[in-house]
Amino acid sequence: MPEPTSTATLCPAAVLVPVYRDAEGELHLVLVRRSNYGVHGGQLAFPGGKHDPTDTSLLHTALRETEEEVHLPASAIEVLAELPVISTITTGYQVAPFLARITRPAVWRWLEREVEEVLEVRVADLANPAHHATEHWQLEGWPRPMPISFIRIGEHKLWGLSYRIVRPLLPRLLAGDWAV
Repeated sequence: MPEPTSTATLCPAAVLVPVYRDAEGELHLVLVRRSNYGVHGGQLAFPGGKHDPTDTSLLHTALRETEEEVHLPASAIEVLAELPVISTITTGYQVAPFLARITRPAVWRWLEREVEEVLEVRVADLANPAHHATEHWQLEGWPRPMPISFIRIGEHKLWGLSYRIVRPLLPRLLAGDWAV
């Protein structure tokens, strides 16, 4: 789908792109699988959501939403970079992603109304070309099937806005552009 020509009508939102190293030094990316609640029901995504008028910034939005959705407090998060803003016309959002090193909790907890599960995925697996594919999908409201690129994660597919955040990020994470 084409990108919008104007962002004036898009709703501002923000997500946290959490990464951490496990005890063996392996780099992991944290994703959530959305519950069937909301417009992104069932999809793989990052913790985050719409900017609230009480949020002082989009970073505040990402931190607030992360704590609400997966109970990860700001004290366990170190923001490494503000990534390029991505707009989507299919759902009407302009999303500010923030890459962050996190201190992984001993046990993940989440807001069940919004999150079905938390996934910790090895960055090396995400970068493996064998897990990347493109298929033609017919989504609601589209006039015809369109090619959709995605990364297969077990039985799930990481696609759409989250895929557009992850794809250019993978080589930079593997190259060590940030101290994670």
